[in-house]
Amino acid sequence: MPITDFLERNSREFGDDVCLVEVNPERKEARRVTWREYELIESSSSEYYRNEITWAVFDEKANRFANLLISRGIKKGDKVAILLMNCLEWLPIYFGILKTGALAVPLNFRYTAEEIKYCINKADVDILLFGPEFIGRIESISDDISRGRLLYFVGENCPSFAEDYATATSNCSSRKPNVQLTNKDDAAIYFSSGTTGFPKAILHNHESLEHSCKVEAAHHQQTKDDVFLCIPPLYHTGAKMHWFGSLYTGSKAVLLKGTAPEAILETTSKERCTIVWLLVPWAQDILTALDTKALNKDDYHFDQWRLMHIGAQPVPQSLIRRWLEYFPDHKYDTNYGLSESIGPGCVHLGMDNIHKVGAIGIPGYGWEVKIVDADFNELPQGQVGELAVKGPGVMTCYYNDYEATRAVLRGENNEWLLTGDVAKVDEDGFIWLVDRAKDVIISGGENIYPVEIENFLSAQPKVKDVAVIGLHDDRLGEIVAAIIETVPGYECSEDEINEFCMKLPRYKRPRKIIFDKVLRNATGKIEKPKLREIYGAVGLVAKQNQA
Repeated sequence: MPITDFLERNSREFGDDVCLVEVNPERKEARRVTWREYELIESSSSEYYRNEITWAVFDEKANRFANLLISRGIKKGDKVAILLMNCLEWLPIYFGILKTGALAVPLNFRYTAEEIKYCINKADVDILLFGPEFIGRIESISDDISRGRLLYFVGENCPSFAEDYATATSNCSSRKPNVQLTNKDDAAIYFSSGTTGFPKAILHNHESLEHSCKVEAAHHQQTKDDVFLCIPPLYHTGAKMHWFGSLYTGSKAVLLKGTAPEAILETTSKERCTIVWLLVPWAQDILTALDTKALNKDDYHFDQWRLMHIGAQPVPQSLIRRWLEYFPDHKYDTNYGLSESIGPGCVHLGMDNIHKVGAIGIPGYGWEVKIVDADFNELPQGQVGELAVKGPGVMTCYYNDYEATRAVLRGENNEWLLTGDVAKVDEDGFIWLVDRAKDVIISGGENIYPVEIENFLSAQPKVKDVAVIGLHDDRLGEIVAAIIETVPGYECSEDEINEFCMKLPRYKRPRKIIFDKVLRNATGKIEKPKLREIYGAVGLVAKQNQA
């Protein structure tokens, strides 16, 4: 069934129940509500901004936007991009797109203007919706991207080069559009990228999205009574597909803006959240706040909080041991996945397998896995090879990229996805990652592409050669390290490099600068495995001692 059916069922059966709550602890004043269906709910015990909608309002808003799109000529197979920070409008817009038979194309809010333009062109986007945080970026490319495309602005004070979304939808019908959908229809394009840094457009159909709903609900035994705290950005498959468990069960979810430990604990307490998904840095920040007595667990109401789970990056075993000292009654799960496998859950630890923390786990609900060699032959237990996954959530293809698709899909019907991760299976059937075959750096749950940063640093006049690698970090998983070989006869300081890197987004800036020779092999390729060995935690100390 198409995933939109779940929303329409919830509207019929649970129409008056709250489905989404938006909380912004940093915003003390409520904004003016411009859509009559919205109701501002003030909590007598809270000072922060809070807004909520019901399942009926959610579905009505999706229908209004769908009917607007149809009136503007959008039809099955067209593409509509979303460039918004998390807000109550995000998901109704997403489902409004799906109700037309068009494809939703979420965009990373950290993209530069040029990256936005690239992705819009790559996915053949027809319409772009964007929020106030992106006015400058969109305005700088508006002459290029507005040719043959409509631009809608979601927020107050609409810029002159776009249409106002609230005004455009206000007079549209709230009835379901007459569009027939099946689970084999294309539904969404998500962007990922390899070590080159050029995003690939990942195409998924409704069956993929539907399966992710069932996976999330099954893995975490989710029911109508659960309340899910969603902190990560909704453009990411991880956040969206975890929320799909709430969609599937008709339960409430809270969209929290901000990652401060106090905000997470306060919102979990006040909103009575039962399921909280964290990234490693956020969990570590909470533990540090509790360790230092900056926060006191007894100041909050946590009797209802039953599950904390983590994904998007390797999870230190020590972190979970520390977490359970503070929250001994919590269930815990680790989720592994790729955007190509519709995000989290193709492999997961399982809530009853805390003794295996460190492994990524066992095959997820409806998924199969195997470890294969370079010829796609399955390897026996204990041998190291590439992890391959199979299930209803495997992508259809990389959109308009046959060669890239052929490189990762295997089997008679392209049903197996090569993950690019090297792994092995232990004697109990649990999968352990050995290393990543790709050089992508995962820092705080975000993919960072070394070649992009290398190309940027190469423009610094004093840089002769540069290699970017990831180094282990207890909090972020990895940090960006740049090994820089300077032009002979020139001296260069860390301050000069750091100043040069101010043009990069903060999360892409190198945290460690190392001046040394860049190792390359006979064919000119950077020998990154050797560099990681040399400059890893142990290797770096030895190198410094030698110096």
